[in-house]
Amino acid sequence: MTTVVALAVGEVGLGVVLQAGDWAFVLRNAEFLLLGAGITVALTLTSVLLGLLAGLPAGIIEVYGSGAVVGAVSRLGVLFRGTPLLVILAFTFFVNPVNVGAFEAATLGLGLRSAAYQSQIFRGAIQSVSEGQMEAARSVGMSQVEAIRHVIVPQALRRSIPGFQNEFTIVLKDTSVAFFIGLAELLTRGFNLFTQTGQSTAILEVVLAVSLVYFVLTVATNQGLDYLGRRFAVPDSGGER
Repeated sequence: MTTVVALAVGEVGLGVVLQAGDWAFVLRNAEFLLLGAGITVALTLTSVLLGLLAGLPAGIIEVYGSGAVVGAVSRLGVLFRGTPLLVILAFTFFVNPVNVGAFEAATLGLGLRSAAYQSQIFRGAIQSVSEGQMEAARSVGMSQVEAIRHVIVPQALRRSIPGFQNEFTIVLKDTSVAFFIGLAELLTRGFNLFTQTGQSTAILEVVLAVSLVYFVLTVATNQGLDYLGRRFAVPDSGGER
């Protein structure tokens, strides 16, 4: 049984054939694809965590630092934000002096790039906290470091959730670029499926299945972070700065 879906491109009709046998092939290999989805999720979590661990201190330094350290952090951020992800992964995997696997190289590349963006999310969140908060903390005897740790950062983290949600989603989708270094994540496994001998007609079905998995992961991520955003939202302070 064959269902023909006609796609019009300009004035040219393009016939795309969706075959029931190809969908059966996708279903038989669903576990293979889901294992790739598991690697995608793991890569997303490790990369975002690395980005958080590097991006938060970088954001703090850009706001409260001084001298050459601020300049160095700022320039590194511009470098990683301005460099294509493919180039970053090429360096972390092929040029890296330390012999690492594809997963570690992808985590390093995605994590450093995410850190460059997260630093700006946290910088903006920190700057959105009223300066009076720092003054109040210092007036009760806290050092600047203690005030940043106990007063400023907790509020900034809560304010950064919307931006962090966007960055998390971007990293999730960017994990597909790890295909370039041979990591067996979701997209790579999908490619391996339809390049099998005799399965070249299953390209569209496999791509649709992979896209559906990405869609489900993205929606689930957004729903979870939306809940966190509502749960930890900073109460309205009346707009006073």
